[in-house]
Amino acid sequence: MAGEMKQVGENRYRETFGRFFDDFKVGDTYEHRPGRTITETDNTWFTLLTMNTHPAHFDKEYAAGTEFGKPLVCSPFTVALMVGMSVTDISQKAIANLGWDDIRLTAPLFVGDTLYAESEVLDKRESKSRPNQGIVTVRTRGIKQDGTEVCSFVRKVLVWKRGAEMEDKVNY
Repeated sequence: MAGEMKQVGENRYRETFGRFFDDFKVGDTYEHRPGRTITETDNTWFTLLTMNTHPAHFDKEYAAGTEFGKPLVCSPFTVALMVGMSVTDISQKAIANLGWDDIRLTAPLFVGDTLYAESEVLDKRESKSRPNQGIVTVRTRGIKQDGTEVCSFVRKVLVWKRGAEMEDKVNY
């Protein structure tokens, strides 16, 4: 679970994060905190770093003429932020992300909005080829401060089983 302590020496402890495959239960929902208020800098940097040159994201005059009347937050930033928010709960102990499916952008997100995320465990199964690992499938939803869902996606993650994790191998 997030924020557990493990003893690494006499009177010495190390904080650990994340869930092992064994800790996930189908039907559980994890509310990811903290939320994140989107700034103009976030949106502009992300659009420029990713070479997304659509002016609806960073040209206020152009955006004023759209149906939204102001710049939209770049949708891949929304997805990336939601993934980041979910790492501690979902993939801190992952070996790899296996994919994202069914990405839905259901409402606009704007500078000044605060984004929260939550993930529901949809499925879990042991890996057929890796006996110390399992595959967890979650649906993550992004919800802004007024309760409006702005984005959702399904993600599959390959996760260590308890006792077989990389952390012990690298003394992490």
